Amino acid sequence: MTKIFARFMKDESGATAIEYGLIAALISVALIAGATTLGNALDNTFTIISDKMDGAATAASTR
Repeated sequence: MTKIFARFMKDESGATAIEYGLIAALISVALIAGATTLGNALDNTFTIISDKMDGAATAASTR
């Protein structure tokens, strides 16, 4: 029984798998945060462009 317990304590394959899982989770969180920020910035940019185009169309139609 002591040998089994000693072998179990030396086995680090489970710890390695957990570490890789944590690294993958952190990378995923970073990617999601970056994509969200980029999406918001693009939404703001296209809203500004759309507003300017609407203003130009209105100005052109009143002439």
